Amino acid sequence: MAESTEQLNRVFAALADPTRRDLVARLAGADATVGELAEPYDMSLQAISKHLKVLEEAGVVTRSREAQRRPVHLDAEVFDLMTKWIERYRREAEERYRRLDALLGRMADEKDQKQTRKEAL
Repeated sequence: MAESTEQLNRVFAALADPTRRDLVARLAGADATVGELAEPYDMSLQAISKHLKVLEEAGVVTRSREAQRRPVHLDAEVFDLMTKWIERYRREAEERYRRLDALLGRMADEKDQKQTRKEAL
């Protein structure tokens, strides 16, 4: 399996959890410490740290040291990989819809032509 496919699998698996998706949404606004991220949840710092570790292993977030703080940073590059993957399938789906629209249009035209012939008789 290609490395990009493996990373994509890890990212989607990490984002399958609603708490982790919420953490990512909050980090999209600004970096935050584990304590700041844990505030709105009814769970321990350790539980939030475990969620962050999953996100970190998937390449979604990074942690750094700034003096006493250890802010968590959203790594937006991983979303480029996801966007390319999603875009590929979006284009394919749109093409299928265009073909279906064209087919339905031809069928409607044929039905109209048959109706017109019946009325002419």
